[in-house]
Amino acid sequence: MDPKRISLRPFKLSDADNFFSWAKDERVTHYLRWNPIPSREEALNYLKEVAIPHPWQRSICLDDRSIGYVSIKPESGSDRHLAEIEYAVGLEYWNQGIVTVALKMATSTVFKDFEYLVRIEGLVEEENKGSQRVLEKVGFKKEGLLRKYVFNKGGIRDMFIYSFLSTDKIM
Repeated sequence: MDPKRISLRPFKLSDADNFFSWAKDERVTHYLRWNPIPSREEALNYLKEVAIPHPWQRSICLDDRSIGYVSIKPESGSDRHLAEIEYAVGLEYWNQGIVTVALKMATSTVFKDFEYLVRIEGLVEEENKGSQRVLEKVGFKKEGLLRKYVFNKGGIRDMFIYSFLSTDKIM
């Protein structure tokens, strides 16, 4: 995959059909903290109410077509130096290096956008090996296993915690 074809940009309402095409897929949302989007109308509402107003949620685009997202959410108050990263891409784009390129872009940009940010954390379910590999390729460091840490889709899950610091080098 030519990295020049991959870009990040804020979501637009005109992304609703492309967003819905992958956000309705249970395989894509399996590890996410939200359920598949059941209709185009709900996809449009999600873009209006969640994605567009989010402080740093970007559409992962291939040739400017929305195929996924990356979200980096800084905490507030005395924890504002911390942020959590989340991401997903449509099933047909898995295992092509697209998410790795997108996360490298996001990681390098977000520290400029939020100058007070020092640390980005990624929480990954133990069995989600693909996501673990993506974070490691970007340069995130695996810090440990958080046992029974997150309730998701009806169960309490063990999560690996990864971190990337503002002083770390993108791989």
